[in-house]
Amino acid sequence: MINSFEVDVLASGSKGNATLIKAGNTAILIDAGISCKRIVLGLADCGLEPQDLSGILITHEHTDHVSGLAVLSKKIPDVPIFANEKTWGQLAIRKLLTNTQRRVFPRGCVLGNIRVESFKVPHDAVDTVGYKLFYKNDKCTYLTDCGYITKECEQAVEGSRTLILEANHDETLLRNGPYPKYLQDRIAGQGGHLSNTTAGNFLAKLESRPEEVFLAHLSQQNNTRAIALKTVQEILTNAKENKNIKIYVASQQQLVSNRV
Repeated sequence: MINSFEVDVLASGSKGNATLIKAGNTAILIDAGISCKRIVLGLADCGLEPQDLSGILITHEHTDHVSGLAVLSKKIPDVPIFANEKTWGQLAIRKLLTNTQRRVFPRGCVLGNIRVESFKVPHDAVDTVGYKLFYKNDKCTYLTDCGYITKECEQAVEGSRTLILEANHDETLLRNGPYPKYLQDRIAGQGGHLSNTTAGNFLAKLESRPEEVFLAHLSQQNNTRAIALKTVQEILTNAKENKNIKIYVASQQQLVSNRV
């Protein structure tokens, strides 16, 4: 069965994140952490103009998720931008937007023909969230910047046919790498990021595993695309009731898509 969701990760990693998710005639951008120019070019590669977006969803206020938002918002004054109330409180851009453009996300809404729900994610920002997107009988979930897997995160992912999941670091590379210990501890801590191993083990234990997974938000210093893929694939191969999952590895520099 062909998945209804088209996912185009415009960029993902420690230096900036932006992901386009489409279903039917609706297109949603999750985060705008790269330059407006790169976002516009990335959308063009997907056959879209910025004005074609039904909305922009913000996960949290860290720079690598919002750095392009101010300039982008000026280009698309009619496209609503959603974040929860606490996150808006951290964004200076809120003062520049109209009430129509700036929307406080109400935990659930409908954008075009996609229903969207948010869920809490443990991370060292004021109120980080992930997003569940529903279209017809399909479900797509976005989960990055996650210190550890909570029950709410697990429930959010269950039943997803498509999953964008953080695989930020290789634990050995992190501990032997150039980062000072306090930063290593922050990344590996409960307000930090998921390792490759944690991501793989999480997938392996799911009762209903997704058909396709994007490994996202890879650290440029403490991971590689090859290591992330190998680690997760090995865990899934050894898992009970192994199910073949199509795995894509997102990139900081280039678009990665499930469109074929």
